[in-house]
This record gives sequence, C-alpha cells and structure tokens, in this order.
Amino acid sequence: MPPRAGTSYPDTWRIPDLSEPRYSQSLERGLAILECFTPETPVLGIADVATQLGMSRSTTHRYVTTLLALGYLQQGARRKYSLGLRVTDLGMSALNETSLRDHAHADLTELAHRAGYSTSIAVLDDEEILYVDPVRGYRRRKPVPGPAVKAGLRLPAYCTALGKVLLAHLPDHERGEMLAHLDLGRRGPNTISSKSTLRDELTQILEEGLAVEDEELVQGRVAIAAPVFNEAGEITATIDLTAGAEGIAVEELADALGPHLISTADRISSRLGNRRESEGRD
Repeated sequence: MPPRAGTSYPDTWRIPDLSEPRYSQSLERGLAILECFTPETPVLGIADVATQLGMSRSTTHRYVTTLLALGYLQQGARRKYSLGLRVTDLGMSALNETSLRDHAHADLTELAHRAGYSTSIAVLDDEEILYVDPVRGYRRRKPVPGPAVKAGLRLPAYCTALGKVLLAHLPDHERGEMLAHLDLGRRGPNTISSKSTLRDELTQILEEGLAVEDEELVQGRVAIAAPVFNEAGEITATIDLTAGAEGIAVEELADALGPHLISTADRISSRLGNRRESEGRD
C-alpha cells in the first residue's frame, strides 16, 4: 500500500499496512522519528525531522518532546537531537547479542580468568551506566559488596569507575551540561560529593587512561575501568575489573592489573575497527 499523501519515510522504514484496524498512527510516527537518526545523520533538529517525514513542525516537536522525556532521544547543543541509549531498552536481550558483546566477550572472559576478578563492559545512558555483558571472576572469593551485576543493570555514572570513564570522554560541552545537572548523592563512604573534585578527577582520567572506584558506590567495593573506542576513535563503551576492598586495595588493583585491563580494552577497540593503538606501535 502506498504511503499517505504528503508523508515520506526513511529508506529503512517499512511502508505500513494501514488496513490493519488496530494500527497506531502515533506509534508509527514515533518510530519513524527514531528511524530518521542514522550513522549518516546522527544529529537532527525539529525542522530536519519534520521535512524528512512530511509532518508539521508543531506535530514533530510534540512527538520529539515525548521521546526526549522518555529517554529515547537526547538534546545537545543548539537544540539538536540524537538517539538516547534508552532505545536499547526496547530489546535488552537483543543488545546482549549485538556486535559489542560479540566482540568483547572472549577478551573479557580471558581477562576474568587471568585476573581472577569479575569484569564487565558497559555503555553510558544519560546519567547512568548500562551493563551489557558482565563476566564473573574465576577465583573463589567473598562476593563483592553492592548490587548483583547482570546485563541490563543500571548504576549512577558519577560513583562508578565505568561511569567516570564514560563521563570523562564526553565532548566538553556535553560533559559540562551533564555535571551541571548531576545530583552527587552519597552512596558509599568515599562518594565524590563535590562537582569540582569530580571535574578534576575526570580530567585526570583522560590523562591517565584509567579510572578507579574506591568504595564510592558502596562500602567494600573497589574497581578500575578503561575506555573502548570505535572505528572513528570515539568512546563507545568501557570495561572494568571489580573486587572486594577486603581482598585488595584499589591502588594495588590499579598497579597490578591496570595494564592488563588497558590491553584488553585496546584489543576490544581493535575488534571494533579502531586502529589507533596498532598504528602507534608500528
């Protein structure tokens, strides 16, 4: 069936069967808006989306505002929009089978086996981290304090090593906007409660390539994390090693296993098409 007059769709959008009596035009429009954001056009304004879909700006703005409030879109500079990672909530089980997990799982498993501590890969979703693939450590140890880590778990970014890496690598203006809105509520005995202190630590993470978490999320949990980059050299995820503070101090964890963590992150980056590390060694 041809599309309605005056309505166009992105190339990947299926022409809907409007004869279906339970068909939802509102849902169609919301999904069509999400489909407008592609690798070629990741950032769009209201006028861009309205023109592409043949809708009025007021109607487009209403739908975009709803998607923004629900976390499926995020707003950046100059009132432009891009996809929010909450899009992945439409199918977390599917996310676990995507290329990110496929490329990382073997390296994470090897790291967990060699280090003996649990490791995981996560992405940033607004002010939270979203765990994609956790791998349990191979040595018998007391359970690490804090929430049971599993795929789909969300934790605050500001008080986790994983989250601090992701925050540190945000573009300057996005990082500034994020810090301005963060509520640094106390979670563990060493939670960073000062935005200026957090800002300084994020700068240090960029310089050193490694983040530490010293009982900031919960008492008794320590962790280190390193960034994973994509083909374009942009951060796409981060990996960590997590341990109990009774068994190892965070400084010892960073000194002994930080280089192995960074090496694993580099291998995963290479699998994702990033050539910076390999080119630097040539």
